[in-house]
Amino acid sequence: MPASERSGVRLAWTGKERALAPAPGGPPSRVLRAPGGAFFHGDNLRSLEQLAGELEGGVTLAYLDPPFLSGRAYEAIVKDKSVPRSGPLKARPKRFAFDDRWESRAAYLEALGQRLVLISHLLAPHGSVVVHVDTKTSHYVKVLGDEIFGDDAFVSEIVWRYRRWPSKTPNYQRVHDVMLRWRKDPSVPPRFNQAYEPLAASTLATWGTTKQRAVVEKDGRRSRSSRTSEPTKGVPLGDVWDIGVIAPVARERTGYPSQKPEALLERLISTLTDEGDVVLDPYAGSGTTLAVAARLGRRFVGCDQSDVSLETTQARLRALGQDLAPERLRRPAPPAYARSASST
Repeated sequence: MPASERSGVRLAWTGKERALAPAPGGPPSRVLRAPGGAFFHGDNLRSLEQLAGELEGGVTLAYLDPPFLSGRAYEAIVKDKSVPRSGPLKARPKRFAFDDRWESRAAYLEALGQRLVLISHLLAPHGSVVVHVDTKTSHYVKVLGDEIFGDDAFVSEIVWRYRRWPSKTPNYQRVHDVMLRWRKDPSVPPRFNQAYEPLAASTLATWGTTKQRAVVEKDGRRSRSSRTSEPTKGVPLGDVWDIGVIAPVARERTGYPSQKPEALLERLISTLTDEGDVVLDPYAGSGTTLAVAARLGRRFVGCDQSDVSLETTQARLRALGQDLAPERLRRPAPPAYARSASST
């Protein structure tokens, strides 16, 4: 059954038909390759079309960190040794990074939907797609994703909680983002490596660092717990993650405006992929996903049309021994799903 038929609730807006049926064509992206992966420099919609020829059904994790519909244009801070890092931000040299201004929420959803449709064809049956958004769009994106992948394919809403300087507002401070996760095929066991977090202080005080065993009565009721000699790994990881934002003087900071911490991507990649799996980031930005994937022994593929993104990602991958070199441009054959559609 198609995913659209498995979704009980659907969005309606002008332009939706274009979102769910992206039109092929357009100039191909410039491709740069490294021993462990590739970077497609250009419109990520065209990049995803190109990837269909070589990665269809082969991506274990697609992580998307799209623009947040903020209505702003963003600049990256250029690293310049002649300007003190401790000085004011406005005094540091900057370059245009990306534009997050849209005609409407409908235009935003149309663009994101087109890319999610193409990604759905790239995912392996055991694969996952994770879309990183905030409260401005998360509810719309959840319903849109359910229609594309099927609401029975939705498995996780991960809350990334962080601390930052408080702002003056007659409201609760916004201190979290949301990551929405769908599986490609609900009938196939997903790639998932169980992670653990530390035990609570009260649990440690009562039970120490060994596992507990439930003592169950004959009627099935749990009466108490007993201590074992087997060391515990901790508590299975929950869906609220307390991970700090990147400090202004942190070594990993690149100056790219939407950069996410490596610890966040490391947790996603290590739990949702195995070594050698393909990790795709169609909004590569600062290159964090690609750099972490390379460090963890995964194959990486990134897409972005920003020159700053390409240069930043190249530098991070070069430090890991993954030099991106240009590939001769060629127009790929249309993907299998497009060929089958045109023959009907």
